[in-house]
This record gives sequence, structure tokens and C-alpha cells, in this order.
Amino acid sequence: MASRPDAHLPKLEARTIAGGDAWSVMEFTCRAGPGDRAFEEAHGAFSVAAVVSGTFMYRSGTGQHLLHPGALLLGNHGACYECGHDHGRGDRCISFQVAPELFREIAASAGGASTFRFPTAMIPAGSEIGPSLVATLASCEDGLQSEEAAFDLVETVIAHLRDRPPRRQHVSARDAQRISRALRHIEEHAAEPIELGELAERAGTTKYHFIRIFRSAVGTTPYQFLLETRLRTVAANLLGSAVPITTAALEAGFGDISTFNARFRARFGLSPSAYRRRYGRSS
Repeated sequence: MASRPDAHLPKLEARTIAGGDAWSVMEFTCRAGPGDRAFEEAHGAFSVAAVVSGTFMYRSGTGQHLLHPGALLLGNHGACYECGHDHGRGDRCISFQVAPELFREIAASAGGASTFRFPTAMIPAGSEIGPSLVATLASCEDGLQSEEAAFDLVETVIAHLRDRPPRRQHVSARDAQRISRALRHIEEHAAEPIELGELAERAGTTKYHFIRIFRSAVGTTPYQFLLETRLRTVAANLLGSAVPITTAALEAGFGDISTFNARFRARFGLSPSAYRRRYGRSS
């Protein structure tokens, strides 16, 4: 869903958040689910999309990937792709799209070659790729702020991929179904205690095998994904509401505030209060 020129497709809604010459920030909301036919589409621009909610399979020339909340979906201009929702209904993405000529300019600086193309379609949740930049794209109201953050995001992604060869993801249809169930359960119950045995039982596997297939599909462990989900929930609340930081942390599932503060700073590079001041709507 990183760049969908065919926004008239069934069960897909598109909304422009910001835009300028040769770039735009879009919100895509998809309501497709099991039984809905997947459509082959083509990226009309280079794109970096943050998956906000939902899980779906993405297939393109760069491979097959199980997209999940917190992951980044990368699209190459002109590349054909297909999204499938065989294992759950709906998803929402915030996508930055950039025209080829502008992408080549950024790539020449960040990647060392104007011919750079994304070698993979996914960067997993929990990577160090600018979570604050993604948050800014989704929440900023000033055009200059949006444009700067968008350019920084693409530059950071290109530099990250230049230094780290992508890992090929091999996910069978059966494992994709198992992990999709677990991802949606974590997403819906992240504020509650979640046990490994519970997730493995839902997936129909042993605990050891569940960790193996989860890490293979998602690129991180179940606990790391749960922690990432809780941190993203708090970050979103800090940006979009005036709820006290302690309340936001406790409601997201954190039991110890000092531990939460340390993990938030490690993830976002700022304390919760500094993050709110810098990226909140009133900043």
C-alpha cells in the first residue's frame, strides 16, 4: 500500500496529509479481508510507508513480506506489487511518496548513486529508522516541517539499506496465517499481560517453534514486538492528546515508570516529555 495510484480500488480509502512539488504524504486505509481478491498494482512513485495498524502480505519483485504494525514498506517507482489480506481484515499506512527525479537526487547524496532502488520491501518494526520522523509526518501541520521530515526519512532509509544487506524473508502460507493471528492478538491486547504459551497456542505450535517462525517472518521476537507496540502507543498518545505521561505509560501496559522512561529514551532518542514538546501538535 506504499504508493497506490489506483485509490479507487474497492475497500481502499486515500487521504492527502501534506504535499508539495514532487512529493506527498498520504494516509491509506484498506478494509479488504479474507475472500477479497488481491489486485496487481504498480507504484507510481518511490515510497516509504509506515504500517500503523493491521497485517497483510506484500508481494513484489523484491520478495514476499508479512507487513505488520511498526514496519516500513518500501516501494520502487514502476514496480508491480500485490497486497493480500488472507489472514485478517484491514490495515492503515502513512506513506511518503516522492517523484523519481527527486528520489534520484536524494539517493545520489545518501546512497552514493542516483540509480539506487530499494533492494527489499520491508524494514521490520523495532529498527532504528527514524521513528520520530515517521511520527512527524503523521502529525505535523506545517508544510516546511512536513517537507524536511519527509526528505530526512527517505535519506535515512537509503543510508540504512546501503550499509546493511537486506535479509530475504521466507514465509510459508501456513506460517503467515499463524503469525498474522499472533500479531493481531498482540496489537489488540498489548496493554494486557501476554504469555508466550498463549501466543504459541493461538498459532498451533510449540513455544520454541513459534519464536523461530515469528522471528523469521517479522524480523524481531514476540516480546520485542510487544514492547515496540506499547512504545508506539504511548508515543501516539503523547502527540495527539494531553494525557499525563505516567497515565499514558500505565494504560499502554508498562508497570514500572522508570523502566518505561529508559526504554522510551532508548527507542526515540528523547525523554517522553522532550518528545512531546518537539513533535506534539502544539509544538
